[in-house]
Amino acid sequence: MTVLGWILVIVLFAVGMAGAVYPVLPGVLAVYFAFFVYGWFFSFEPFGWFFWILQTLIVVVLMVADYAVGAWGVKKFGGSKLSVWLSTIGIIIGPFIIPAFGLVLGPLLGAMIGELIKGESLSKSFKVGVGSVVGLFSSIVVKVILQLVMIVIFIIWIVAF
Repeated sequence: MTVLGWILVIVLFAVGMAGAVYPVLPGVLAVYFAFFVYGWFFSFEPFGWFFWILQTLIVVVLMVADYAVGAWGVKKFGGSKLSVWLSTIGIIIGPFIIPAFGLVLGPLLGAMIGELIKGESLSKSFKVGVGSVVGLFSSIVVKVILQLVMIVIFIIWIVAF
């Protein structure tokens, strides 16, 4: 059972890190769930209230930052609310429609379509689309860093306590 417990924890960490890049996967929630799997297989004893508050706070910050950073990219490049929404939809469905390049083309095209619907020029629409991709990659960096922080805190907690 020990081996199975560690395999599940590691798989959830891997899914979580993959989810930082591929938005269809659960991402930070998989990392968070790994802490419960550890507790169920081994013990919740090392985790006190401070651990749970800290990890939950990181999860909340990550979820808010994920949307905010993506929207920031679109807004920074002059995009509208419609472009923010369509780029978000593009992030979700893009990888399914264009498997190899959909993660980049989805938000780019979504933001561009949003601006074109609003009557903006093709060049401005493309600029906003690039902003959505900049926001996406910024969001990925933030997610990877914060999820790694969560995992490192977990490792320190189980080793030190």
